[in-house]
Amino acid sequence: ARDKKGFMSLNSTAFSHPPYFQLIGIPGLEKEQFWIAFPFCIMYALAVLGNVTLLFVIKAEQSLHEPMYLFLAMLAFTDLVLSTSTLPKMLGIFWLGSGEIGFLSCLAQLFFIHTFSSVESGVLMAMALDRYIAICCPLRHSSILSVQVVVALGSLVLVRGVLLVSPFCFLLRRMPFCQHHVISHSYCEHMAVVKLACGDTRVNVIYGLFVAFMVIGSDMILISVSYTMILRVVMRLSSTEARLKAFSTCASHISVILAFYVPALFTFLTHRFGQSIPPHVHIMVAILYLIVPPMLNPIVYGVRTKNLWDRVVLL
Repeated sequence: ARDKKGFMSLNSTAFSHPPYFQLIGIPGLEKEQFWIAFPFCIMYALAVLGNVTLLFVIKAEQSLHEPMYLFLAMLAFTDLVLSTSTLPKMLGIFWLGSGEIGFLSCLAQLFFIHTFSSVESGVLMAMALDRYIAICCPLRHSSILSVQVVVALGSLVLVRGVLLVSPFCFLLRRMPFCQHHVISHSYCEHMAVVKLACGDTRVNVIYGLFVAFMVIGSDMILISVSYTMILRVVMRLSSTEARLKAFSTCASHISVILAFYVPALFTFLTHRFGQSIPPHVHIMVAILYLIVPPMLNPIVYGVRTKNLWDRVVLL
């Protein structure tokens, strides 16, 4: 009985986790991060204002209940979740020094960040496909992308994110942490938490690579193919003015896509292969990855979309 009791005690200790984690903010810039928080706060306020405005206008205007605007509403909602999952807590760390976050709260933040990053990638891919069908098959656009198809695509993208990211939380909950609780990051990111574990993390690392290639790899391929086909059609236009307008629109959309994927890939690769990159550079890029796209998307997609901008000005 004593042996059994001792074994159970050892087993519970091995799979224990700290009651809370301590987020330190930006490693190496702890003194400066009080002032760094101000531009982040302004960017967050612009992101919330822009995306809430888009959602309100698209919901209020029946004429905007079309595939392009419905995808834009999905993107706005995703951006609100992504930025709100991280920025309020991050500003608390920078301004108030409140870096403590409960273990389950950390897993919840991690879940929302990675799930909705996957959703954002999927929505950008769906928007690229929408533009491809609208430009390359204009007569069949409404029949191919009906409202029901758009809702189904949005639901599939969300389900994909939930199913792929949920195992992160289950795997981390079973990991031994040996009372390591200081996270060298501004928010609970999967690999930042995995690095605190004192057990075998190969499953976490391999599964993380699998999810990244499944989401970013497949979506980037489809986006690249879509815009390549779009540019081929644009090049055949006889009017120079029409070509320049199409190029301008494509360039602005591609810039938003790059603003999302380039920092995402940089953050993902730095965790695994970028030991020589200063920690503060890595963390700053990881923060910008979650705040710059939510701020830019309403500007690029909203201001440059005439029908939508006219409704915003009218309201």
